[in-house]
Parts: sequence; structure tokens; C-alpha cells
Amino acid sequence: MIHVDMSKCTGCRRCETACAFFHTGRVSRNLSRIKVLHLYETGIDGPVVCVQCKERYCLCPVNALTVGSLGQIVCAPTVCTGCGICETQCPIGAIELCDGIVYVCDLCGGRPQCVEACTEGAITYQPDGEHPSLALEEQEMAKIKKMTPDQKRSSYVRSHVSQICKKWRRTHG
Repeated sequence: MIHVDMSKCTGCRRCETACAFFHTGRVSRNLSRIKVLHLYETGIDGPVVCVQCKERYCLCPVNALTVGSLGQIVCAPTVCTGCGICETQCPIGAIELCDGIVYVCDLCGGRPQCVEACTEGAITYQPDGEHPSLALEEQEMAKIKKMTPDQKRSSYVRSHVSQICKKWRRTHG
């Protein structure tokens, strides 16, 4: 699976560019399946991309989103009704609807372009990696469902930044 080390991200956004261009032939942050956030208060940048979680909150009631052979989320655009349930259910904001199209990481067929574009080693891919758990309690999930994808991404990056800071403090006294 894709792993992100936010402590290595420089905010260059090459990952976003590579992703959008690979999937659409155009360069636009809106067309990317990975989004880089810059937390101005900390100066830290953090990419957010689908982590292919164990819980699969995003799976669709009409089967427009399914799990592919690589463990990735696959969207069937002809089945998708644009209802937005997947976007609402994703706890980290890695799924976004834009003009009725679901944007979610599909691992680029096993060769993620964001990983290849990341010269800092902040994004890596382990095909046989374990699917992380994003298990949320009912109260947490209710709160997340009310957030926009941008708000979810910001919350996700902030929680990772907090972990990075705690780890740094432990090792540097």
C-alpha cells in the first residue's frame, strides 16, 4: 500500500502533478487523487492519499466502488450515481467528487505515479503492505461525516504532525 512519511514532504506537489497527468493528461490539482496540504502554523506539508484501510468505509451501496486485485479502490464510472456517500464516509478526505466524478487513488495499476514523482522519499509503495486500520467510534464517524474533504484532510495531517512532533521530542529531549 502507499505509505506517507510527512516528515520528508517538502510540499513540492510533484505527486499531485504526476497523478493528475497520468489519469487525465492534464495538470490540475483538482484532477489529482493525492492532495498536499500545507499547515501554515507548523510549516509542515502533508500528502493525503487513500490508504486502502481495512474498514473500507467508502464502499458504495450500488457497487460503484469496489476493491481491486491490488487491494485498491476501483471506481466504475458507469455505475456511479454521484451520490457522494463515498466522499462522506472516507475518514481522511482521500475521496472527492468533482463534477460528478469520483477521485480516489487506484494505485495507477500497481505503479503509483505519485511515488515515482516523489524525489524526497516521502511517498513509498509496498504492494504487499498491510492495510492500516482507521477504526472509528460511532461518535467520531458522525463528526467526520459532517466535514468537507478539505477539513478531513486537514484533521488527518494535523494528527500526523502531532505524532511527528511527539516522536521528535522523545528523541531530542
